[in-house]
Amino acid sequence: MLMLDDVALHCLLKRDRHPGVTVAEATSHDSRGMTVTLRAGAAGTVCGLEEAERIFTLLGCAVDIAAASGARVETDDLLVAARGPLASLTSGWQPAQSLIEWASGVATATADFVAAARAANPGIVVACPRKAIPGARPLALKAAVSGGAVVQLGASPTPTLILAEHFAFEGAASVRDRVAQMRQTDPGRAVAVEVETLAHALAAADLGADMIQLRKMRPEEVAATARSLDRGWTGQLIAVGAIPISLAAAYATSGADVLMTSMPYHAPLADIRVAFERD
Repeated sequence: MLMLDDVALHCLLKRDRHPGVTVAEATSHDSRGMTVTLRAGAAGTVCGLEEAERIFTLLGCAVDIAAASGARVETDDLLVAARGPLASLTSGWQPAQSLIEWASGVATATADFVAAARAANPGIVVACPRKAIPGARPLALKAAVSGGAVVQLGASPTPTLILAEHFAFEGAASVRDRVAQMRQTDPGRAVAVEVETLAHALAAADLGADMIQLRKMRPEEVAATARSLDRGWTGQLIAVGAIPISLAAAYATSGADVLMTSMPYHAPLADIRVAFERD
């Protein structure tokens, strides 16, 4: 399913078009037929092919995509083939390539993290936060899901989150009042409390939090918190931070129910190779 609408894609075309060529010009002159292909430069998980297809379609090209977002591809696998006037192809290939490079980089990093975490703990849930790079949120969330992560926990609406700063500035009594108020105003919505210390995690459990987010805690700190909470609290324990792939296994076996990592949003670009062929 497309995550970027035509307005967003037209903005990409406006910013990234070939110098000296407007979108209108690209669809109105130079009838020489050519084909441009985009192929994987390395193995990975792809994302954004549907948006690339739409970019070329907006420019009047005939397009075929060889895989869907979330597919695993190998080096030199064909991803997109677009046929049309040279001006249209030169207007579309750079925006399409850039979009696929970024989205596939995120999807590949997510998939690699999920694989590493589940090799250590097959039942672990991997999530990516809905807070993503400004301006890139829709594509970032699509890429994370394409890589096997979730972006919303549970079947209920997005939980109400009480940030760790509330403990620091207002104290546990104020947090207790906030939790009670949320229960009253929206009883069907889960309450998540973010903490940075074991003491605050225990306090959050006592306050009745449905979810406790452990912000930037080390694996051994998460493990200690999980052991301390394993005395009757039945909520969901979430380790949150820019958790790298190298620590995925350590966090996956720490006792957390969910690993929420923002690391994929800052992953290297995927290698996407472009070639032109005259018909």
